[in-house]
Amino acid sequence: MTSGDIAVLANPRAGRGRHRGLLPGVVRRLGAAGHDVRLLEASTAEEAEKACHRAVGDGCAALVAVGGDGTVHLALQAAATRSVAFGVVPAGTGNDFAAGTGVSLDPLAAASAIASALESSSVVPIDLARAVGTDGETRWFGAVLAAGFDAIVNERANRMRWPRGPRRYDVAIFLEMVRVRPRLYALELDGVDHGFEGTLVAVGNCPSYGGGLRIVPAADPADGLLDIVTALPLTRAAMTRLKPRLRRGTHVTDPRVRAYRAKQVRLHSDGIIAYADGERVGPLPLEITCVPGALRLLR
Repeated sequence: MTSGDIAVLANPRAGRGRHRGLLPGVVRRLGAAGHDVRLLEASTAEEAEKACHRAVGDGCAALVAVGGDGTVHLALQAAATRSVAFGVVPAGTGNDFAAGTGVSLDPLAAASAIASALESSSVVPIDLARAVGTDGETRWFGAVLAAGFDAIVNERANRMRWPRGPRRYDVAIFLEMVRVRPRLYALELDGVDHGFEGTLVAVGNCPSYGGGLRIVPAADPADGLLDIVTALPLTRAAMTRLKPRLRRGTHVTDPRVRAYRAKQVRLHSDGIIAYADGERVGPLPLEITCVPGALRLLR
């Protein structure tokens, strides 16, 4: 890729394929900035991430993710703390990172905004979260890291071969709800111990996950801090009652829910696999740090 191109990572399966015919229009609108637009070729997530790293290393003018939060997550690994400008064309099921950072949720409007911002060299600094495991591997995320019941459901769903589609998560929720139990968490926020026994813990750079569930409703991706929400032990009935409140973010007023802010989070619980931006990050423990202005966003 020649210097100055717009590199585009597109996931045609994002949003269950409903935006499949959108890409030509997105490419045309991105090209209005006067740059060549190149689609990155990849057939797996690993190849996609490597392609993004190559594009940034070759000096692309901008890296643009067309898809949902999973696609954004892959592209962030190459753009974090780099001088490359970053754009998001939301075409997924959730689009929580786009919503949390003020990107238009209309894909064509978002593409036009990226072109205009690139043409005027207008970028917005956005915080990212850096998660490091015991193996030293770093993963960046833009929206929310889940390490409680929701992460357990994700892990169960990913192991299932039936049913396919969104019903798989409904079945996974039912199966895990039957056996839900509180877990002991070691939680350290900016060096202060907040260990607890509970059912839920989420660390957010943006307010929502899961397509608009405002799990950390006060999160601001430009304040240099992470928002953390925990929940004390909850029965199945209490979890069922609390779930509708996640959409509005009013669950944080429940006396069993705690909300914090911190720059650095150390988190551990035995047997938990964390998920961030809906993608599998790896087992706890993790050290999670807010890196202010780690992303140069075009919007």
